[in-house]
Amino acid sequence: MTVAAVVLAATPESALADADGMPSARRIADVAWAGGAVPIVVVAHDPDGSVAQALAGSPVTLAEPAPAEHGSVGQMARGIDVAVGAVHETQAVLVWPASMAWVGPETVTSLIEAHGPSPHDVLRPAFDGQPGWPALVPVQHLQALRALARDRVPEDLMADLTSDGIVSRVLELGDPGAVHDRSTARSSLPPYVGPTQPAAGHVHEWGAGVADQPEDGPLEGPSLAPYGQAAAEEPDQPG
Repeated sequence: MTVAAVVLAATPESALADADGMPSARRIADVAWAGGAVPIVVVAHDPDGSVAQALAGSPVTLAEPAPAEHGSVGQMARGIDVAVGAVHETQAVLVWPASMAWVGPETVTSLIEAHGPSPHDVLRPAFDGQPGWPALVPVQHLQALRALARDRVPEDLMADLTSDGIVSRVLELGDPGAVHDRSTARSSLPPYVGPTQPAAGHVHEWGAGVADQPEDGPLEGPSLAPYGQAAAEEPDQPG
């Protein structure tokens, strides 16, 4: 079972914004990897190479965004296209706004495990009853996603996607990072509670918190989705 992570940064500044001493995109990529997501795609403009430098040493594909006029839905579709192109067996993606930098790797693991017995459902993590991010979207719903309005924000897009027969499930995973973005200091988050029961009905080992560990390996730049590829793919994207 292959579930990718697609990190969406509206600007380079969003990708590079400080998240407790790390660039947001790098922290999210490390957490996604620790939780079991693969491949990992960061969709962000990178005019001066600073985003690629921030991701150096991590197993990430940095993808040029879709044209801005295609809206948030175009960026989601772009990231999914790149993830499937990188690993053809990708069954679902974790759609992950770059502002949601405090999600824990155990939440990633729980969403991936829950996808196994519910392969057609859109899954959202919740904290204290509030749905959050990342949202797990099965790749089979990509065409339905493309058809959504370009002027809708990510939260509304998830509601639109599941308004016409696609099942959406909210999993209470007890992770405050799923609903609090980086405008809330990590030290000010409510306590982590954890799921009341395993998301897929069995106990698993939580992922290690590698996002808090220094990078000791040699720096290697992330792989890059060719910029021309975005322009070539976009005529098929109405959303």
